[in-house]
Amino acid sequence: MSETRPLNHDELLAVLDWYRAAGVDIAVGDEPVDRFAVRPRPTPAAPPQENAAPPVNLLSIGSDPAEARRLAASAQTLPELQQILGAYDGCGLKLRATQLVFADGNPEAEIMLIGEAPGAEEDRQGKPFVGRSGQLLDRMLAAIGLDRTKVYIANTVPWRPPGNRAPTPEEAALCLPFLQRQVELVAPKVIMTLGGPAMQTVFSTTAGIIKMRGRWSTVTIGQHQADAMPTLHPAYLLRNPAAKQQAWRDLLSFRLKLDELGIG
Repeated sequence: MSETRPLNHDELLAVLDWYRAAGVDIAVGDEPVDRFAVRPRPTPAAPPQENAAPPVNLLSIGSDPAEARRLAASAQTLPELQQILGAYDGCGLKLRATQLVFADGNPEAEIMLIGEAPGAEEDRQGKPFVGRSGQLLDRMLAAIGLDRTKVYIANTVPWRPPGNRAPTPEEAALCLPFLQRQVELVAPKVIMTLGGPAMQTVFSTTAGIIKMRGRWSTVTIGQHQADAMPTLHPAYLLRNPAAKQQAWRDLLSFRLKLDELGIG
């Protein structure tokens, strides 16, 4: 076993990055506590109570896609949908997130961008794509003459998954009715999905993003139809700069489609 020693500056930063990636992003005390050295005191068992209610599983409260569909369909405006979604407790992701990340941009826009899920910075600010990947997205939009006043941005899941993991199929299914209603209320003419999970949700496919990126299709989301094209997620481009060439071709195709439709 190596000798115990204080960590240097670089090692401390590496540990913090590891904790953040694991979803540990809130300090609960000023000093660390060695739980292995603390001997818990035995707690006497509580006497059984007559007609006691069974323990409640918070993760299962309202976890019914039919209930999510009913709630989403009842929204007649985007602010109403945001209020309903903010009060919805059916998805367990809400229990760990700081706040709801509903949307950003122009709700009257004819262009809608759909990503996967909020990250740490989005969770703190309550807006999608505001971290490093959001800054890159802004530059991508500017390269084809767009900005956030001309697009509406949302995610397939509006709460940050712990540690930035991918949403589970159950979590995605519970959030899907709200995304579908969001698309219906915005009614965009053109949609661009960002990354594989968003593409798979919007295009109802299990294909990979590398195979599907840059291809145009007509998609039906809820009761709304639109021309849609998937492209690579900005976070992927930050990790793989060589892929920016592919994303640039997608952006040029997107700009051509907008010109054909007289948008933007």
